[in-house]
Formats: sequence, C-alpha cells, structure tokens
Amino acid sequence: MSEQPRRPRTSGKPYRRPKKDPVRILAFEALRAVDERDAYANLVLPPLLRKARENEGPEKFDARDAALATELVYGTLRWQGTYDAVIATCVDRPLGDVDPPVLDVLSLGAHQLLGTRIPTHAAVSATVELARVVLGDGRAKFVNAVLRKIAQDDLDGWLERVAPPYDEDPEDNLAVVHSHPRWVVSALWDSLGGGRAGIEELLRADNERPEVTLVARPGRATAEELLGEDAAVPGRWSPYAVRLTEGGEPGAIEAVRDGRAGVQDEGSQLVAIALANAPLDGPDRRWLDGCAGPGGKAALLGALAAERGAMLLASEKQPHRAGLVANALDGNPGPYQVIAADGTRPAWRPGSFDRVLVDVPCTGLGALRRRPEARWRRRPGDLEGFAPLQRGLLRTALESVRVGGVVGYATCSPHLAETRAVVADVLKQIPDTDLVDARPLLPGVPELGDGPDVQLWPHLHGTDAMYLALIRRTG
Repeated sequence: MSEQPRRPRTSGKPYRRPKKDPVRILAFEALRAVDERDAYANLVLPPLLRKARENEGPEKFDARDAALATELVYGTLRWQGTYDAVIATCVDRPLGDVDPPVLDVLSLGAHQLLGTRIPTHAAVSATVELARVVLGDGRAKFVNAVLRKIAQDDLDGWLERVAPPYDEDPEDNLAVVHSHPRWVVSALWDSLGGGRAGIEELLRADNERPEVTLVARPGRATAEELLGEDAAVPGRWSPYAVRLTEGGEPGAIEAVRDGRAGVQDEGSQLVAIALANAPLDGPDRRWLDGCAGPGGKAALLGALAAERGAMLLASEKQPHRAGLVANALDGNPGPYQVIAADGTRPAWRPGSFDRVLVDVPCTGLGALRRRPEARWRRRPGDLEGFAPLQRGLLRTALESVRVGGVVGYATCSPHLAETRAVVADVLKQIPDTDLVDARPLLPGVPELGDGPDVQLWPHLHGTDAMYLALIRRTG
C-alpha cells in the first residue's frame, strides 16, 4: 500500500482545538435565547445554571462560575446601548450588517473589557476562544481584531468619544452614557419632573443589580423567620419584606418552597398593603384582584384579607397565568377563589366588592433593573397598544366596587401615559369618584411627591418604579 500524501499546512502553526469555556458558552446561549426567542434573561438563565450545576463532569459549575455567568449576561444586556456605540466605531460596516451571534460575542467581550475587572488580555483571549467554539475560526479573527481596538481605551475614554456633549444634546448624551434608549430617557425625565441629578441617579439605579426581596405572607410565615437566612436583612418599608443582600437562591429557602413566602419586590408589596389599609365606608368582606397573574400581589392580598375575615376573588384572563395564581394562593389561611376571566368583561355583578386592585399590563419601564432587555425591546408605539386595555380595566374596576369602596390602580411603569393620563381620562367618564391620598398609607416612605397618587422610584426607594392611585366610589 502506498503512503498517503501529507496534507500541506496552511500556516506555520499547527491546528489547535479551541478550548471550551462553560461559563462564557452559557452566557452566549442565554443572550441568543433573549435575542432569538424574545425570552427574558430572568427566565432563561436559572434553568441553564441549574443544568450546569447538575453536570458531574469536569465542566460542572460552582458558585463563582454561576456568579460570573450571571454578571456577563445581565451586564451585557444592561449596557448593550453603550457597547453598541463603541463597537460601531470599531467595525468596518454598519452595526446592522453584523450577524447577531457575532454581535453577541462582541458585546460579551466589550462588557469584560469595559464593565468588569477581568484583565484585558484574559478578556480578549477568552472571548476569542468563545468565538472559535461558537462561530468558527474565520469569525474569531474578526472578533479578535475588534476587541483589540476596544481594549485601547477604558469606558470613560470611550464615552468621551461616542457620547455627544451634554450641552448639545442632553437626552442623547444620557442615552449613550447610561445605556437607555433615548425615548425612555425622555419619558423617565418627564415623569421625574426635570433636573439632571435626578434622572442620572435613576438611570444609574436602573443599571444596578437589584437585591432579591422576599415577602412573608401573613398567617403563613413571618419576617422574623426569614431573617434567619444567611445575609437576610429587614425590608426598608414593608413589614413583610426581607432582603437577601448577597443574592442567594430563594428556592433553597423552606418557606419559599412551601409557598408560605415568595419573591416579591417591595414596591409591589406596598401597593397591596396600601389598598388593604385604605379607609372604607361600610363593610369590608369582599376583595377583588382583577389582574391577578402571576399571583404575587394576590397572595399578599389574600393573606391580608384573611386576617379580617374577608374573601378574595382573583381573576386572570390567561388560563396558564390563572394556574400560577392558584399556586401562589394555595394554602391561604382564608377564603379565596381563582377564576380565568377577562377583567374588561367581568364575570361578576357591578358593585360586588369593597376593595378592588387592578395592576394593569404595561410597558414594564419600572422594572428595567430586573428585565434589562425590556428597554431595547419596547417601542414608543407600545403605549398606544396598552392604552385601551388600561382604561378598560380601570373602568371595570370602578364599576365593580360598591359605593364607599376603594379601587387601587397600579402599574409597573412611571410613564405618564400609563399612570396619571389613564386615571384622569377614566375619572372624567366616571364622575362619582374621589382620589384618596395614598401617601399616609405608606408610612415611613419618604419623597412621595405632592400626591394624592404615589410614584415609587429605584433611586429613591430601592423598589421598582411602581405607580399607585387610590380611588373611592362616591355615587
């Protein structure tokens, strides 16, 4: 048999198989899921991390690996706008012509270079290795060239180059420096009422990783019980809140596994507490949560209602979300019922309830700390899509409460088109109503504005930007 000819080498270096980095591969997979499937990182990342931890091979994750993967995913998503501006100056084509998987790898590399303490050489080499694994050698060379350009300056230096001067275009400057779409900057600034210091504090708060906050559901668990967990401290404002200052895994806590406690932002807790404590004229026996999914507020309302011998009806239009509500309320100490029903076409008679909460669907601009991808996914036109539903749900809520009863209109958005504009429009149509001053019902919470409604803020209160208006039926 004749000897087979040797394959000629194409370079002086022998071929080297790329090294697989499980942390960065997982981060890349999470970013691709967010981009391709419009998924949310807070839903995609936990199962990926769980699977990685269960791997018994050499690529098994430890706590440090999970922390790094989480930082890479959330940091890249939060700073996507800024990194896009930097990357755009370092590529030889419009950013829209760069394949999305390549752009994800470049953004991961940019975050390591500009947003972490990872040494420059390690950030570049690890990202190029990732590119070789997930993109191939040819694209890895492109990634290497771009990252070496980015590595020539730090974040402050790049911002000097890519952000327009504040004096020339304040909104565009803030958009690039703080990585928010310009229209979101404008909307948040309008809601705050002006002033550079406030908007910059808010945008910075949106880019900080929020603490995990738990709620001890009354009659089932206590805050004192939860404070026995590692790194647990009391909430700032809610008597039922406990904060996990070092992150932690809520699912590892027995009270959370049992449903006696849950994960719930303190702003959401305050909305439920304020409605429960609003003064009423007459009986206090029947409560309604008209937009109950996925069930966090319903579980707290149900527990508070049980303390007074009141019954809660939790209504949710989507059957699968109604199932989540039923799970959250399972074990509630008092009477309750969960139904799948359209809140704008009520399955109950008018005037049936003493207290009604509608936490309406919205753009979610108040929770950008937790869902950073939402800032890039939302568009100004989304406001028009939500507007009829928000007004319809509030009208139905006011029709569902009896004279003397109270409605709470809540939304996790500070956008004026989703808050005060909705309330003002509906109250013009239903004149026999009065706005209740919600501020005294949030005792100890500072900087609540002129009232009577309340807008919470991440930078002022450490909560999501929840809005609440309380309305009493007078006739």
